[in-house]
Amino acid sequence: MNRLLKDIQVLFQDDDLLVVNKPPRLLTLPDRYAADKPSLIQALKEKDPGIMVNHRLDKDTSGVIVFTRNPEAHAQLSRQFDQRTLTKTYLALVKGVVASDEGVIDQPIAAHPSEDGRMRIWKGGKPSRSSYRVLERFRHYSWLEVTIDTGRTHQIRVHCAFIGHPLAVDPLYGSDEGVYLSSFKHNYRDNRQTSEQPLIDRLSLHAWKISFAHPRTGDPVVVEAPLPKDLRAVINQLQKWG
Repeated sequence: MNRLLKDIQVLFQDDDLLVVNKPPRLLTLPDRYAADKPSLIQALKEKDPGIMVNHRLDKDTSGVIVFTRNPEAHAQLSRQFDQRTLTKTYLALVKGVVASDEGVIDQPIAAHPSEDGRMRIWKGGKPSRSSYRVLERFRHYSWLEVTIDTGRTHQIRVHCAFIGHPLAVDPLYGSDEGVYLSSFKHNYRDNRQTSEQPLIDRLSLHAWKISFAHPRTGDPVVVEAPLPKDLRAVINQLQKWG
């Protein structure tokens, strides 16, 4: 676990807060059924046993996540989450060319009645609202900035699939196939002896930025998480060839 701690980038910290850039493929919280799987909170608690969770990211989502270091900060930041006064912005690579430059997806979300761990759009679900803006369009994909006004489970994944543009890689709501250079580079040739490796083979979603009021001072805090290597690579290649 100490080795894992070295891979976790600290973006901001003080006596009340610890904001880090979560690597992909790492659980935020311990797995209910396999407690031995590494998690971000367990790694952080090795160095700071009093650290507390205020929100979470899916295992395969990378990006900015905020932890608090005392009960007062935890309670104050929790109120901001409950009252929706903070702002969470994501970057998402989705399938297809999104026609509108920007839009709002206002669709309620609920747990799927028969598929454990899966969510769905349902009129009796919890109100859920996502706003998106197209940053760049490619032949087969679109690069979006998505701001969520609510924080439902799998919200961006469900909303993007609802408008016909699921994440480029999403085994639950789209496809579990990775993004390969050969799928969009004309006259692609791979001279290596091994089979082609995907540019990205996990959720193509990154928690990019979070904005909130400091729980002690009330001053605005804005923290951004740089793109991880795999997402940066696929965007660079799409800009070059896609």
